[in-house]
Amino acid sequence: MKRFSIFLTITLAVIFMPVTAGARKFSVSTNVLGYLYLGTLNMEASYGLSRHWSLNAGAKFNPFTFRLDGKDTQMQSRQQSYELGVRMWPWHVYSGWWVAAKAKYQEYNTGGIFSRKTEEGDGFGIGFSAGYSYMVHPHLNLEFGLGLWSGIKKYAVYDCPSCGLTTDSGTKGFILPNELLLSLVYVF
Repeated sequence: MKRFSIFLTITLAVIFMPVTAGARKFSVSTNVLGYLYLGTLNMEASYGLSRHWSLNAGAKFNPFTFRLDGKDTQMQSRQQSYELGVRMWPWHVYSGWWVAAKAKYQEYNTGGIFSRKTEEGDGFGIGFSAGYSYMVHPHLNLEFGLGLWSGIKKYAVYDCPSCGLTTDSGTKGFILPNELLLSLVYVF
């Protein structure tokens, strides 16, 4: 919870701080589709380094567990993840097509969605994504994108969410979808 408080403080500071730098240097965004995936809160801040490059930092947080018919039946995709990366914009920062690379850390606990099995652990890796940023207003963009990430995860799999019976554990590599973006972006 302490990490979430720090994340929220930084987010509010970025949104409400006065910006006196040149136009279109900073942006904050949130992925609307993230909220649809079991209420995952998310935010990304970006700084335009030059005409074609931006530096991005993002975080996702989901503390929610959904109880279904009984106390043994639950569904969750709890996580906290942090990303740091760059985007290359062929036309101009915050407009048009972009490609991105990032480093990512994720602590997760997922289960009950497709089966009673629950997996928890930590993942470290790199991600690549691409998308398009559509300017709706001089300060508001709508962004679309897709991404993958790959790396190593240290995990444990449990037979059910509450029994604690470990069926598998270890370290292994992975390639997973990282994001499906439909983001609202506010550009300062």
